[in-house]
Amino acid sequence: MSTMHKMTPELIAQACNGKLFCLKEDRQREVTGAVIDSRKVEYHNLFFAVRGERTDGHHYIGQVFDKGALVVVCEEEPEEQYRDRNYILVENSLTALREIAEYYRTCIKAIVVGITGSVGKTTTKEFIAATLSQKFHVLKTEGNFNNEIGLPLTILRIREEHEVAVVEMGINHFGEMRRLSKVAKPDIAVITNIGQCHLEFLGSREGILKAKSEIFEFMNPAGTVCLNGDDDCLATIQKVNECEIIRFGLKTGHQIIAEHITPRGLLGSSARIVTAEGSFDVSIPLSGQHMVYNALAATAVGKTLGLSHQEITEGIAMVKALGGRNNIIQTERYIIIDDCYNANPVSMKAALDLLSISDSRKVAILGDMGELGENVAALHREIGYYLVQKGIDLVICVGEYAKEIFSAALEKKEEMKLTLSCHYYPDKEEMINNLTNLLQNGDSILVKASHFMEFDKVVEKLEESGFTNT
Repeated sequence: MSTMHKMTPELIAQACNGKLFCLKEDRQREVTGAVIDSRKVEYHNLFFAVRGERTDGHHYIGQVFDKGALVVVCEEEPEEQYRDRNYILVENSLTALREIAEYYRTCIKAIVVGITGSVGKTTTKEFIAATLSQKFHVLKTEGNFNNEIGLPLTILRIREEHEVAVVEMGINHFGEMRRLSKVAKPDIAVITNIGQCHLEFLGSREGILKAKSEIFEFMNPAGTVCLNGDDDCLATIQKVNECEIIRFGLKTGHQIIAEHITPRGLLGSSARIVTAEGSFDVSIPLSGQHMVYNALAATAVGKTLGLSHQEITEGIAMVKALGGRNNIIQTERYIIIDDCYNANPVSMKAALDLLSISDSRKVAILGDMGELGENVAALHREIGYYLVQKGIDLVICVGEYAKEIFSAALEKKEEMKLTLSCHYYPDKEEMINNLTNLLQNGDSILVKASHFMEFDKVVEKLEESGFTNT
């Protein structure tokens, strides 16, 4: 089993300024991994006992020792029968997690690519990781491990064999990105766009830009910054330390651009990517213009790390959709666009753009968008107007704020004298019970809402009914 280079109980305690209680023969042993979930503990792991909303990791210290954990970071002493084991007492386990990951980052040789932005971080991460994997041994963020707990845990997963780590960095408050950057210390920073998510906490797009730009504070001062050149807010970034700035987009004038974009329906698109060294054709397996931007971001990072055009082409072609993020599911009765992981106005419009290119009846099942601040009603209404203009045939809205989508769609449809069918349900269960009565064989169905709406249950129902020809 591989170990974490230099991560011994003694050095771990020094990194977090903790008080070490450790058997002499274990002080210089290297741990094999770091976890906060007691169910995932393996032999000689480092376990962080974290107090959460639903559970307290301190209750499981005995179990993790019995499973073979080498050392535990905790805020209180273990039960008496486990006090002869190895543990590190700290004031706050989550603070210690960040400090230990920050120290470990200085011990590893891997190049770190940090990705942030309002929309598209996860799919951009997938594009970049798939592309770099054509040349390097790559580690990437798994699932939604992109916050102040997930990012340090991702850094602690890097091993000596990894040449590049592609990490997602998500925030919704000022100061968070600064702390994430201090841990990750990116060599390459990628910002996808500045949209309208987290307005409740960050106030405006200018506030979002300021918060996201904190990624630069601890990055490699001689590193590379890759920016969406078509984003008006990102266009204001002119200098970052001594870093090279690479801009990508669809407009001329950037170092990397896409042209001759040809949509292939829900199966993706093809495009020609133009760089200073020449142009090459790519097949982008996921649909929507935003996926072209993801391919451009992957090209920018790939070029920075010396990949050939052939390697970039092959990497982009290998990208696969993740559940809940523009994942196309084909059943006997429907084509489902599973985009229910999260939602904000920018990503909602992008998803409706994707649905609009379908050549069958277009159905949008939409729920509330969270964290939009005082303009929440207006931003939902904007989606209602937009979906009518995109030629959607049937819209089904669920939730308190989604009622504004429904109302705006009704208004716009009357104004444009269209036959759009609109339905509203206050709760998801009632909608699910009526769903199959509203759908037809051959429908293309978008499912999208913020994560708290739990629309993955809607996708499950559609998959179940999609294979039942009733």
